[in-house]
Amino acid sequence: MGRRTPLYELQLAQGARMMDFGGWELPVHYGSQIEEHHAVRRAAGMFDVSHMGVIDLEGVATRPFLSGLIANDPGKLRVPGKALYSCLLSEDGGVLDDLIVYYLSERWFRLVVNAGTLLKDLAWIRARAAAFAVAVRERSELAMVAVQGPRARELVAQLLEPPEREAALALAPFSGAVLGPWFIGRTGYTGEDGFEIILPATAAAELWQPLRAAGVVPCGLGARDTLRLEAGMNLYGSDMDESTHPFECGLGWTVALAPADRQFVGRAALERIRAGGVARRQVGLLLEERGVLRGHQRVIVPAASAASEASGEVTSGSFSPTLERSIALARVPATAAERVEVEIRGKRLAARIVKPPFVRFGKPLVH
Repeated sequence: MGRRTPLYELQLAQGARMMDFGGWELPVHYGSQIEEHHAVRRAAGMFDVSHMGVIDLEGVATRPFLSGLIANDPGKLRVPGKALYSCLLSEDGGVLDDLIVYYLSERWFRLVVNAGTLLKDLAWIRARAAAFAVAVRERSELAMVAVQGPRARELVAQLLEPPEREAALALAPFSGAVLGPWFIGRTGYTGEDGFEIILPATAAAELWQPLRAAGVVPCGLGARDTLRLEAGMNLYGSDMDESTHPFECGLGWTVALAPADRQFVGRAALERIRAGGVARRQVGLLLEERGVLRGHQRVIVPAASAASEASGEVTSGSFSPTLERSIALARVPATAAERVEVEIRGKRLAARIVKPPFVRFGKPLVH
C-alpha cells in the first residue's frame, strides 16, 4: 500500500479510482478522464498534488548555494515571490530532477520537486548545503492543491478575504506569495492559467470542498498527463532522467551559461557536450494515420536505403482530447526533418515533427 495524501478518504468518497504513482495512492480519474481534461481547458479543474516535495532552504548564504546547485541562474530572482524553473544536474550533466525555485527573501528560498525523486534530491542538496550553513527543511506537514483553467484564479479568489484576494489576483505569472496560512503560486502543469496552493495538510479538505461546491471539477492523474503533454511539458522519468542532459530533452532553455564565472554542478559536462555537438533533440509528433502514440515506440527517420535509416524513440505519447488526434514527445536524431514514421504494432505509420506546445490557454497551436 502506498502513501496517502490528506485528501485520500475524501477522494474515495467522491468516486476516485486510485492507482499507485511513485509510491503514493493517487486518483487516476473520478469517472471520466476526458471530461476532466475538458473541464480544465474550458473552466476549472483541481488536482491533489500533495505528493510533490516542498523543500525550504534558509540561511544567509542560500543564494550563492543555489547558484552552484542548479543549472538555471538564481541571479535572475530579484523580486520577492518570483519563481524560476530549473534542472538539478549530476556532475556528468544528467537530469537528476526538474524543479521550481521560489525566491521569498534573501534568507528563504522554496523548492518544489518531484515526488519520486524527493529522497534523492534531499540527500544531494543536504550533502552540499552544510558548507554554506544552509538549513534544508522538508515540509512534509504541508499539502498542495493545483487549481487550473480559465476560471481557476477567479474561483480560488472567492475563498479569500479581501486583502488576500487582491494580492492573489495581482500575482504575475510564475510568481508566488505567502498569504496568511497559504502559499499561492501562479504556476501549473497544464498549459492553463491558475494557482498552485500549498497549505497545512490539516486544512486541505477545507479548501477542496468549497472549490468543488463552486464548480471546480476534481481531476486525476490521467487528465493531468494529457494536459501536460498537450502543453509540451516534460514528465520526469519518461522524457528525461539521469541518462539524458538538458540539450537533448528540450530543456536547454533552463541552462544559464552566462555569467561565465558561475560554476554549477554539471556545467563542465554541458560545455563539453555543446562543443561536441548535440546528437539528439526533443520534438513534438503528430500522428497522421489512425493509431495511438505511446512511450518507447520506435521513431524512424526515412532515408534512401534501409541501411542508412536512423531512429529515435517516443518518450511520452497519448490521444489529445483537445486536438482529437494522437500526439507525442520524442527524442530523435538532431538531423531529423519534418517527416518521420512511428512503429506501432509492427506497422510504420506516418508522423510529422512539430514544435511543442500543441495547446496553450485552450487554443490549438498545431494543425
